[in-house]
Order: sequence, then structure tokens, then C-alpha cells
Amino acid sequence: MIRHAPFGASLALGLAAAALFPLVAGDYGIGVGLSLLSWIALAASWGVLSGMTGYISLGHVVFYGLGGYVMVLCWTQLTPWLAVPLAGLAAAGLALLLGYPSLRVRGPYFVILTFGVAELVKYIVVAIEAALGRSGRLLFGAPGLVELFYAMAGLTALSLLVAYAVRRSRFGAGLIAIREDETAAETIGVDVVTLKVAAFVLSAVVPGMVGALMTLRTTYFEPLQLFSPVTSFTIVTIGIIGGSDDAPGPLLGAAFLVLLSELLWATAPEIYMIILGALLVGFVLFVPDGLYGRLRRLAARP
Repeated sequence: MIRHAPFGASLALGLAAAALFPLVAGDYGIGVGLSLLSWIALAASWGVLSGMTGYISLGHVVFYGLGGYVMVLCWTQLTPWLAVPLAGLAAAGLALLLGYPSLRVRGPYFVILTFGVAELVKYIVVAIEAALGRSGRLLFGAPGLVELFYAMAGLTALSLLVAYAVRRSRFGAGLIAIREDETAAETIGVDVVTLKVAAFVLSAVVPGMVGALMTLRTTYFEPLQLFSPVTSFTIVTIGIIGGSDDAPGPLLGAAFLVLLSELLWATAPEIYMIILGALLVGFVLFVPDGLYGRLRRLAARP
């Protein structure tokens, strides 16, 4: 119980800071905070699958985009706060449908497959919208920025709590065993298939809800934008920078990337992507365990 106290206290302090933040920040600050929270939630959820099993997904944008599409379809039928959990359930259902066939392949084949599935679903949605005679949808009367910020703060706390709990559970131990040696884990009795699919489904719920909230933020739905592969690449980048197999990693990675991005947009817009690319290469080569992994190693030194 004692060893969980620092994380619980940090989470409580973070929620308290999030509750007070809109009272002292302007619209720009709240918008940046909302973006930061969304990336933390997405990266923490992605880490439940990719960080713990080693199955690197480049298709998590499919759950994000599906959540936004569910919000659009339910806009005139349900209140937004009912549509958000429904978006999470829809994302979990899609993950369950895709999990068994997708997780039968490993390594680069899984990476390519998840990217391809995300693109396939994107163009299915584009085809459906074209058949309905729509090229985009506007959402009038969406909740305000402060309401969305508080809702996103709750989702982020949930995502971090799930990542932290899974990492320290028997379920998480099984996932890490799969990452270290899947064949050996299966040999000693780990139910590899069930654990992988369960992690895949669990990692999809929060992205679906985040996609629904961010669609309310933009008040506009356009499939090519919402299903953009840049979202998946950014999630992977945050995971690499922060360290993806424990809850603090996505928090550190997202804070580093979002704040640096805001600074670079303002000071060096022409070479913004070059600098970020060079940083990513540097982290892969010299800090492969991410910021959190490096901090843990430094703290463990006598």
C-alpha cells in the first residue's frame, strides 16, 4: 500500500492543479493544456499494448477516429456526455474484432498491418460519407472549452491509473513476459492470445473517448483529418521519448513534446519538423528507455 502512495498523491495533486488551471489561464493556455492532456491519455493507453507487449501499433488513430465518428453520428440523438462513453465502447468493439487476426503476426508485420487497417477504416468512412453526400460535418452548440478540459483531465487520470495498475498486476506481468520472450511465456503456461487481445481492447477504450472529445473541441468532422496517421506517429514518438511501459513515461514524453512543439512553432517554424526528427533519432540511439527509464536508472545509483 505504501509503495503506491507517491503515485496516488501525484495523481491527486495533478487533478487538483487541473481543476484550478482554467481559473488562472486564458483560452490559449486552456487549449494547450487540453492538447497536452489528450496526448498523455493517448500515449498511456497505447503503452498498455505496445509498451508492455512489444507489439508496436501504428494504427491507434483508428480508435481515435472512430470515437470522433461515433460522436458525429450521435450528435442529434444523444447528449455529448452519453456519446463519449459510447465512443469508447465502439472502439473496444472494433479492437475485439481486429484483435484476434491482427495479433497473430509479430514484429514489423504487425506494425504494417495496424497501419494498413487504420487506412482501410479511414477510407471506408470516407466512402460512407461520400455515399451520404457529405464531405464534412459541423457540430453546433458543442460544450465550452473549460468543460472539455475538465472532461479530458478525468480521462487522462483514468488512462494513467489503468496503465499504472496494469503494470503492477499479474496481467501486466504476463504482458511483459510476452514482450521478453513470447514463445517461452507460452511454454510456461501464459495464455498469450487472451492477454494480447485483452491488452489491445483495453488500449482502445480511452482513445475512442479522446477522439470524441477532440471532435467536440474542433466542432468539425472530416475523416482524412481525424484518421490522419500523424496521430499514430505522434503517439509512438511520445512513447519513445517518455518511456512507454509505465504511467509516468507518457506524462513526461507528452509534456516534453507538446511544450517543445509550442516553443518551436513560435521561434523556428521553418525547421520545426527537422528539429523534432533529430530529437527522435537521438532518443532512439542514446536514450532507448526514454526519459522515465533514464530517471529510474539515475535514481537507482548509489
